[in-house]
Amino acid sequence: MTRAARMHAWDADPVVDDVSEPVAVDGESLVEIAAAAVAHIDLTVASGTFAMRPSLPYVPGTEGAGRIVRSGRFAPGTPVRVRGAGLGLRRDGTWTELAAVPDEALAVVPDDVDMTLAAAFFSPCVTAHAALHQVGSLQAGERVAVTGAAGAVGAMAVQMAVAAGAAEVIGIEPTEERAALVPGCARGVAGADGVEDVDLLVDMAGGAGLAGLVTGAVRPGGRAVLVGYAAGTQATFDLPALLAADVRLLPMNLIRWTPRLGEIGGELLRRVAAGELTLPLTVLALEDAAEALARVREGTARGRVALTMGGG
Repeated sequence: MTRAARMHAWDADPVVDDVSEPVAVDGESLVEIAAAAVAHIDLTVASGTFAMRPSLPYVPGTEGAGRIVRSGRFAPGTPVRVRGAGLGLRRDGTWTELAAVPDEALAVVPDDVDMTLAAAFFSPCVTAHAALHQVGSLQAGERVAVTGAAGAVGAMAVQMAVAAGAAEVIGIEPTEERAALVPGCARGVAGADGVEDVDLLVDMAGGAGLAGLVTGAVRPGGRAVLVGYAAGTQATFDLPALLAADVRLLPMNLIRWTPRLGEIGGELLRRVAAGELTLPLTVLALEDAAEALARVREGTARGRVALTMGGG
């Protein structure tokens, strides 16, 4: 037997159960999971409204890290990160001590890398990199604003923008308490009042305030990369105001970009592990999976939320 946090009903709390050990078939590896990420996608799937729905009960978790137990492709003990192949979406995911994982969803990581970092780094790091460079076309000397800059993706975007030579980076959060958590390389502010003439906006918030932020903070001809919707899924624009502002709205779709960015994952993990980039983490035990999901839902966690299984 092994332990796993499972959803038994839609829009409910996960429950930690004793379950049978999974069996890895051809093309799969049995992985002892050491840590797993808890993300907004897990909330969306757990609501029962997402396009891809695993059969109940199911194990959430789209990302994790651990070591190979048995495999036809990897040597036992090999450290790997886990992501993709429908994990946590169409099949059981990573919130478990043991997982049968398709080999295509595994990537070897350096043996000395912390397993929690390996489990949690990919989505925020790759999303931030793509938002700034592939989608946002950041140039050295530009002014950048990032909403949700104390969160995982926002904190990475702030640090990467500074490293890329931005003239100024402004981290926007809704409260003074959250603004104080913005990485120190940026100027943290509570609210967007006074933020103007920005070349590039990276927005994690969405919601009703997005339109005013785009037309009020971004200079004419600037760009706004739309990454998330923590503040709401609906935004209404006054078209004459948007046309007068002449700001390009650029949606960021990580699922579409990931195949083209997989090769930079190793370099981004190296930078995080070396301390060149700091990924804020809130780490809880598997037994606290319900609390972890609640913290993501309520936005009370600092940075990325991860579960540890007690091994690795």
